[in-house]
Amino acid sequence: MLRLEMLCTGDEVLHGQIIDTNSAWLADYLFQQGIPMRARSTVGDALEDLVSTLQLRSQYADVLIVNGGLGPTSDDLSAQAAADALGERLVEHPEWIAQMEAYFASRGRPMSDSNRKQAMIPASAEMIDNPVGTACGFAIQLNGCWIFFTPGVPSEFKVMVEQQILPRLRQRFTLSEPPLCLRLTTFGRSESGLAQQLDSLPLPPNTTLGYRSSMPIIELKLTGPSSQREAMIEVWQHVRAVAGENCVFEGTAGLPHDVAVLLRERGLRLAVSEQFTAGLLSWQLRSVEAPLGNGELPEHSGNSSLKEVASRARVLATHSGVDLTIAIGELQDDCISVVLHSAQETFGQTMVYSSQRHSQRIRQEMTAMLALDMLRRWLTGQSPYGNYEWLKPTETL
Repeated sequence: MLRLEMLCTGDEVLHGQIIDTNSAWLADYLFQQGIPMRARSTVGDALEDLVSTLQLRSQYADVLIVNGGLGPTSDDLSAQAAADALGERLVEHPEWIAQMEAYFASRGRPMSDSNRKQAMIPASAEMIDNPVGTACGFAIQLNGCWIFFTPGVPSEFKVMVEQQILPRLRQRFTLSEPPLCLRLTTFGRSESGLAQQLDSLPLPPNTTLGYRSSMPIIELKLTGPSSQREAMIEVWQHVRAVAGENCVFEGTAGLPHDVAVLLRERGLRLAVSEQFTAGLLSWQLRSVEAPLGNGELPEHSGNSSLKEVASRARVLATHSGVDLTIAIGELQDDCISVVLHSAQETFGQTMVYSSQRHSQRIRQEMTAMLALDMLRRWLTGQSPYGNYEWLKPTETL
């Protein structure tokens, strides 16, 4: 099997000063193409470290994708590191300088002299086009490894991978059929609780059942070769049964997306009143174009009883002219009240957080998820009241 690795560069990535979204995107994108990433490394802006890492990883990988360090500043060292690893000099490419000059001219700006550095690549390197930026990509051969150097700007990086690198890989290597990955996400279950019920489940050959915990959800993934599709689907029915009513969505679209689809299918509009979640629920729903009416963010009132929150939900329904409202109260003594109101009936519950270790942000995300789950359950004909391991009801309507 093709061994593909990634090398991320830059002090800001190494020290956690920015979130490395490029590596997550690349791993997922290549997985979908049938090229699972085998390893990933991160190195800061130190030339010696870059050179030694290129030399080391090139002895293990068939393909290495290096990201970052192709800019015009003094801490952009990828081209020099490649040249040093090869024992070559850097060569300026006039055609890339012309492309950069045209790039800046189209934006009404002259090209800075510092940008000339971006046209300098190792003498034996193959230039890789970047149609959306100034960082010239390139590829080299080192210890039998094909190494691609790519820009750190996400928009430029993705275009280069999709349009330049993947076609080259398809041309040179026989790639495997993309693996099958079945996913579902639970809310209100613990990873250990799920594992206790699922770890003894017999799996088809070459398949794995994985867990991803990201409070407030647990994602279950069954991954394996497409040739095992029928057997995997049979196993997946058991996984679904264990998740039960705590399965809030399947696939990767997300609960807000699925709720938005259900609302549109039923021709319903929703308005939201939020105190503790401070607009988080509205943002989640608006980001997926859910049919929303005018909501509200009430000021701190000091009274967040379930009865008061229910009254606010009814008043909002009258003022906004929508079919459904959700009202979320304030967090008081580790308790939160959430109400779902329709023209026919009102559902509400006050829940107490049984864990003291969660931050306010996590609790806000849990509360928004609780509200969405109440709505999902009601829209699918279930009771709006679910069972959750770390949220316990103290009062219901």
